[in-house]
Amino acid sequence: MSSGLDDLRDIERLCRKSDAWRQGTINLIASENVLSPAARRLLDSDFHHRYAEGHPGKRYYEGTRFIDEIEDRTRRLVAEVFKADRVDVRLPSGTLANEAAFSALVPHGSTALAHGLDGGGHISHARFGALGKRAARILELPRLRDGYRLDAPRAREMIRAERPRIVVLGRSLFLFPEPVSEIREACSEAGALILYDASHVLGLIAGGTFQDPLGEGADLLTASTHKTYFGPQRGIIAARGKDEEFWKPIDRAVFPGVTSNHHLFSLPSLHAATLEMREFGPAYAQAIVRNARALAGELHRRGLPVDAADLGYTASHQVAVDVSAHGGGRDAARRLAASGIICNMNVLPGREGQTPMKPCGIRLGVQEMTRFGMGEPEMGRIAELIHARLVLGKDVEDEGRRLRSEHAEIRFGYRSDHAELVRT
Repeated sequence: MSSGLDDLRDIERLCRKSDAWRQGTINLIASENVLSPAARRLLDSDFHHRYAEGHPGKRYYEGTRFIDEIEDRTRRLVAEVFKADRVDVRLPSGTLANEAAFSALVPHGSTALAHGLDGGGHISHARFGALGKRAARILELPRLRDGYRLDAPRAREMIRAERPRIVVLGRSLFLFPEPVSEIREACSEAGALILYDASHVLGLIAGGTFQDPLGEGADLLTASTHKTYFGPQRGIIAARGKDEEFWKPIDRAVFPGVTSNHHLFSLPSLHAATLEMREFGPAYAQAIVRNARALAGELHRRGLPVDAADLGYTASHQVAVDVSAHGGGRDAARRLAASGIICNMNVLPGREGQTPMKPCGIRLGVQEMTRFGMGEPEMGRIAELIHARLVLGKDVEDEGRRLRSEHAEIRFGYRSDHAELVRT
C-alpha cells in the first residue's frame, strides 16, 4: 500500500502531465477557454478559505470587507459590459444560474418552450434538467428546415396557443442568433417571459458580434463565464430595465436558493477577465467568427460535410460536422483525441437513428485557439490535420504539436494598448 505522501506525489505528477499534454494539443472543445496570466494569478488567494453568504455589507459572516468590495466592483463592471441594470455574479456556474432563474420565475406545473436536445438545447433546459424540476410541460420550439434557426412565425403561433410561462432561448450547439425581437410581442401578449441562455456566446455578445439579447427584448440573460467569455468557471444573471419586484425572487433564488458561499476565490479572476473583455473583446469576438468560418470552409473544401454551408456555416465560435461516414461522432472524436485534436461528439439536427451517446456529428469551437493567436491560415492547417486523421487515417499528433508550439503562449490582446492587463 502506498503512503499518503506517495499518493500526493502521484496526484501532483498527474497534474503536471495533464498540463504538459494540454500544451501540445489543438483544443476545439466549444465550451472551454483559457485564462490570461493575470486572471489566473488571481485564483491563488486566501479567498479559497473564506465564506461570504448574502450581499456585500449584509453578510452572515464577519471578515468580508475585501470580498465585499470585489463583488460590488465586479457586479458594476459586468453591468457596464452588458448594459444591464441588475446583475448577480454569485453563481458558481451557468447551470446554477438557470436553476436559480427557473426556480424564481417558473411555477410548478407550468408550461415552458425550449429547444430540444436534437436542436442544440442544453440539458438544463430539458425535462431531466433544471427546467424539468419546475415545468410540467416542456414543448420543443419549432425550427426552420436547416435545423439551426428558430422558425419565428410558427413560434409566435405556438406561444399564443400554449401561453407558456417562459420561453428559453440559447443552445449548446449554437451557430446563429435567436430571433428575440421577432417573438417579443407574442410573448408579451401571452404573459410569457424570455430567458436567453448566453453561456456559449457570452463573449461574442460582449464583443458586439452576435446579438444583444437584452436590448432585443429578453427579460433575463443567464450564462457561464468560461467559453467565449474567457473567465473562470462561474455564472451570471443579468436583466435590463427590470424593477425590484421582478428581481426579488431571482435574488432569493440565488441565495439562499442555490448557493450558500459562492466560491469567492474565482470572483477576482472574473473581474480581471471582464476588464480584458471590455478592452479588447470586440477584436477577439470578430477574430473568433472569422476563424470559425475559415475552419468550416476549409473542412468543407476537403470533402467533410459541414452543416449550414448555405448559411455561411456559422455566426458563432462553433462548427458542426457530420462524420457519419467516418465512424460517427464518438469514434471520430476519439480518433482525433488520440492525435491531440480535442473536440466532442454531438447530435446534429434532422438525422434519424442517432442518440446522444451515438451521434453522427462532432462540434468544433475555435475560441481557445483564437485566444492563442491563431488566425485563418492556422484554421486551414487544422482542417488539413482533421482531414488527414479522419479521412486518410494518418496520425497527426506531431504536426498538431508543432502547430500548437508556434502559439505556445497567450498572445491575443498583446497587440492591444492594454496589454498590461494580461502580461505575466
